[in-house]
Amino acid sequence: MKNPILASENFSNGRMHYFLDFKLAASNKNYIEITRSDEQEDHTYKRSSVRVFEEDFEFLIQAFASLFQSAAYQGKLPGTVPIPFPEEQPVRGIKSWPPEFRPREKLLEQGRAAMDDAELLAMLIGSGTPRETAVGLAERILCSVGHDLRRLTALTVAELCVFHGMGVAKSLSIIAAMELAARLTERSHKRVWLKKAAG
Repeated sequence: MKNPILASENFSNGRMHYFLDFKLAASNKNYIEITRSDEQEDHTYKRSSVRVFEEDFEFLIQAFASLFQSAAYQGKLPGTVPIPFPEEQPVRGIKSWPPEFRPREKLLEQGRAAMDDAELLAMLIGSGTPRETAVGLAERILCSVGHDLRRLTALTVAELCVFHGMGVAKSLSIIAAMELAARLTERSHKRVWLKKAAG
């Protein structure tokens, strides 16, 4: 039995058709399914979909809002000119979190293995903005590269500065840390190669 559609919107552009469906899963959780259907030359259709469940709706909305806000800020959206960001809404800072969830305290008390990538990256960033914590900003940056640290390593200062809350100093801190990690990996591989060659 197909999951019931609770609400739906769609639009088309030439041979490309888009469907945005709000559905109810068998687990009784709501989710959004975004589907693109491309009409092929033989009049068949090639479809691809992505699903976002209700626990991630907040992150999806934040990501879209941030994406369009950044694009508008740079004048990259059609019909827009660079505009300043709207007045920021304050959020609860990391200092208001329980100590066991704060990145510095967590690293100190629980060790490196307990830290996720966003928490470690947040420590390099140092501070967020009035509307976003450093952890939230770090998570947004990681989402932009599909949580692939190799892609994070390749980001330039300009690419990092696109994210609201990132400046040159913070971007350079990340680039420096990524470069140290890359050099460590390279030198480790070189030592292994030399040992094998000598042995």
